[in-house]
Amino acid sequence: MNTAVTSNANDVAAEHIDAVREFNRRYTRLIGVLHEHLVDTDYSLTEARILFELAHSETSDVVELRRNLDLDPGYLSRILARFAKDGLVERQRSDQDARRQQVRLTEHGRAVFGDLDERSSRGIAGLLADRSVTDHARLVEAMRTIETILDGHDAPVRIREPRPGDHGWVIARNAALYAAEYGWDGSYETLVARIVTGFLESHDPHRERAWIAESGGERLGAIFCMREDDDTARLRLLLVEPSARGRGVGSALVEHCLEFATAAGYRDMVLWTNDVLTSARHIYQRAGFELVDSEPHHSFGRDLLGQTWRRTLR
Repeated sequence: MNTAVTSNANDVAAEHIDAVREFNRRYTRLIGVLHEHLVDTDYSLTEARILFELAHSETSDVVELRRNLDLDPGYLSRILARFAKDGLVERQRSDQDARRQQVRLTEHGRAVFGDLDERSSRGIAGLLADRSVTDHARLVEAMRTIETILDGHDAPVRIREPRPGDHGWVIARNAALYAAEYGWDGSYETLVARIVTGFLESHDPHRERAWIAESGGERLGAIFCMREDDDTARLRLLLVEPSARGRGVGSALVEHCLEFATAAGYRDMVLWTNDVLTSARHIYQRAGFELVDSEPHHSFGRDLLGQTWRRTLR
């Protein structure tokens, strides 16, 4: 159990508690798990959960099954007895410990589970049928977010190519973050929009690429690799959300950029940044970039020190 959450339980806002309870009530009514029987079969939700667990293992220890499903021993015993009477399961004593009982599905039991599983899938498909594909994606991302928060740990970070809407997100997040953290004005958003638009209009996918970092369906960062000349690639628009800093997201994005540029045949990679972007500079240094030039300039409503960094790829 997460002790930090437990110790602060009294601090949870009443409206948040009410919102979660209301969501639970609406969700359970929507998917029908409060019905006496599941998806028009003779099986309750608990019985379906037991069949699901048994279907995903050759043989299950009854004690472990009870623990995994958090069921009363007597209740589980009665269900298994009914399953055995109906020819769904076979029970036997463990070869390693005669005090422990093991259970497995029969062929008939697996057929019954297969029918139940198919009915359940059809039910979910029917639930989603009247929603758009975009809503499907939003729903799955929201569910992943709920899992991540309630499980108490971060979902793995993955690096993927951009999907529709991601490039607009890159422009918006660059503008918002740099305005909030460094006070840069709207001219920076104009610059980022120009860079992204140019990339979308004319980039060569064999030598230019962009990536999005995400975790649990949430976008955490982005990076672009663009052509400077035949031998040189340019790293552009590295972005890491504040909530993701310290998780290695920036380094992973830079590594993807370097690997792609090397495979594409470039000999060097360059980038331009400003000395106030301390975290980004540390990422570049760890990746083997070296500072080759510095020049003061006035841009984005601020006096800045621009820096050019370079790294040999071959």
